Amino acid sequence: MADPVRGSTDDRGTRWIVLDRPEARNAIDVATQAALRAELIAAATDGAVRAIVLTGADPAFSAGGDLDRFDETDHTAFRFASHDLTEVIGLVERIEKPVVAAVNGTATGAGAQLALACDLRIASDRARFLWREGHLGLLPSHGGIARLAHLVGLGRARDLVLGGLEIDAARAYEIGLVTEVVAHEALRDAVAGHLDRIGRRSPDAFAVAKRVLQAVAGLPVGTGQAVETLGQSLLIGTAEHRERLRRARQRREPRSGGTEQT
Repeated sequence: MADPVRGSTDDRGTRWIVLDRPEARNAIDVATQAALRAELIAAATDGAVRAIVLTGADPAFSAGGDLDRFDETDHTAFRFASHDLTEVIGLVERIEKPVVAAVNGTATGAGAQLALACDLRIASDRARFLWREGHLGLLPSHGGIARLAHLVGLGRARDLVLGGLEIDAARAYEIGLVTEVVAHEALRDAVAGHLDRIGRRSPDAFAVAKRVLQAVAGLPVGTGQAVETLGQSLLIGTAEHRERLRRARQRREPRSGGTEQT
């Protein structure tokens, strides 16, 4: 049996993690869940990996939880598996490296929740997002409703979840669900471009900013400022900050002719 998740690291230090069950539209069963967790932990703790990309084997990103799971009559076992998938999706947010969803096709259910947990979502023009849980007598879970509301606002989240809507990549961009939409064939290059831009930042600053953004969502401004100050106090003493500050000062030193460098 082929591995349900495959990973490879390119020469830029980006770990591409691919959900690889195309016959099931990359639905997440128990084996896929376990393999995804292992890949995420390995990438998060590998010093040679600078960024992580999640995607699916064409033609889908992920159709969500495998429907066979919903036949589970042992509710205790079902809840355990569901909580475990929530943890796996939450792991994406806890990773202190950039994590990008390359949404190459349909993302629904837990597949959509997985994409929402990423730092950026770059969409192929073939991408679609579906909220069809209500058709099964269920609702989005794994933190998906909260993340969706934070990203697009409560009103649009109501439209999508309560209406069970399907939206294409262009509409997803209009409402702020995805960062960019590109031709399907250009998806990998577009992701690389965004990661190159992010990679010019300090990894420490990225990690702290990611945590602060997660912490302050929905907090009063004053409380958010306190969290920001704590984050800044962690960064101000790092060797990387001091080195970047030194280089910035060097760039601003006047040239011998009296003009400043840019």
